[in-house]
Amino acid sequence: MPATLAQLLARPELKLRLLTPAGTGDLERPIPWAHSSELPDPTPFLSAGQLLLITGTPDDIEAYVSRLAAHGIAGLGYGTEVVRSGTPEALVEACTRHGLPLFEVPYRTPFIAIARFIAERVAADTYARNTWALRASRAISLAALRPDPLASVLGELARQIERPVALLRADGTIDRVAPDDALAAGDRAALAAAAEPLLRSRRRAAGTASTSAGAFSLQTLGAAGRLRGVLAVGAEGLDQAAQQVVTGVVALAGLALEQGRATDAARGRLRTGVWRALLTGDAELAADVAEPVLGALPESPVRVALLTGPSTAAAADWLEANSDVFFARDGQELVLVLSAEGSAPAQAAVEELTERFELRGGLSAPTSLSGLRSAVSQAETARRRASPEAAVVAFDDVAGAGMLALLETPDARAVARASLAPLEAADPSLPATLRIWLDSDGVYDVAARRLGVHRHTLRARVAEAERLLGRDLSGFAARADLYAALRAAG
Repeated sequence: MPATLAQLLARPELKLRLLTPAGTGDLERPIPWAHSSELPDPTPFLSAGQLLLITGTPDDIEAYVSRLAAHGIAGLGYGTEVVRSGTPEALVEACTRHGLPLFEVPYRTPFIAIARFIAERVAADTYARNTWALRASRAISLAALRPDPLASVLGELARQIERPVALLRADGTIDRVAPDDALAAGDRAALAAAAEPLLRSRRRAAGTASTSAGAFSLQTLGAAGRLRGVLAVGAEGLDQAAQQVVTGVVALAGLALEQGRATDAARGRLRTGVWRALLTGDAELAADVAEPVLGALPESPVRVALLTGPSTAAAADWLEANSDVFFARDGQELVLVLSAEGSAPAQAAVEELTERFELRGGLSAPTSLSGLRSAVSQAETARRRASPEAAVVAFDDVAGAGMLALLETPDARAVARASLAPLEAADPSLPATLRIWLDSDGVYDVAARRLGVHRHTLRARVAEAERLLGRDLSGFAARADLYAALRAAG
């Protein structure tokens, strides 16, 4: 470890003599460096924990010592027989009052000897720590060759740095802790809460967390957009050498997690194959293939959820680790086949997924496993009506709104406004008049009373609309088309 003032005082060749009482200050405090300065205020050029050596007596001893103590100087050495003989008693008293250790440096002890001793100890400590870091890294690398490399690496890291280590999954839950009993339930909850925003960002990031077991540093694992988890390491008092070891473990842990991606990719291809078998109507083959690896498929009736967005891959990773529902990626879409035992649980599960990964989707009506093609069409129709306010739309709601609700799309609105443009140009009030007429089932007397006009006036306005539109509105088809346009135009 670095030199301390107690070690300096114990060196017989330096012949240093402590002038303040033994309980003044901390004689075991590590000293990173020693400086000599005769400035009235040298604190701007000093760092906390350093040693200051002087030969002259400050003009204002009380203020001088007060500044040094407030700045965190570890000790003050006074060189005698250079400017004056002995150390001023006022300086001894001031240092005692402010808790600053003061020692006397005899004339024949050069300041450079003190600085050299400290420098040699710093160099020795640095070498020792670097040697330890190399040995620790080697031990951790060897641990990576064991049957369970990730658990072995984390356990070895915890042993080397003598601090707890935790790995959190991509969903923010604790996967493993080393040592096993290192963290209480409250500490685990605190780490999960601190990891949640890092994982939600879906970018490489670092953070910190405070627990009853001390401070932790957090580092995400995996690539941006597809994070694999978070490594939490007890960070209380870690020096640079230990930080280097931790950095190496972050890389190893990320590599160990990425090695599992090949298996995940194979499972993903299997899921896609099972899904496409279901789409062809071969439910028996799909069930036989899925059961040994993916588990049993849900029994009919089922609902199909179709999700899209930039994070479908991350959502699939999360489902792989945290859900037993059947899902598959088909191109850029994420498909879920859910039990149709009530629509609320299925929709709630899909809404949680879309919120976590900022996806949009549609949910089909209940169907059998043999009717999935129709369910996919329903889910696509529902998904097209999704919005930032309603990220998941159920086909049940779309169907319940009726056929005319399907006109509420940008395309339908554009066509409707173009077809009604002649009416708007001739008389902006004419579309509203026609809407009331059609809402009155085309009965002139009823519509005229609602409009507050004579029925002959209304007939004339309808005839004018027929002329402008170039169509006969006496038939149902023409009236239905006009009504749809008026409804879509809003």
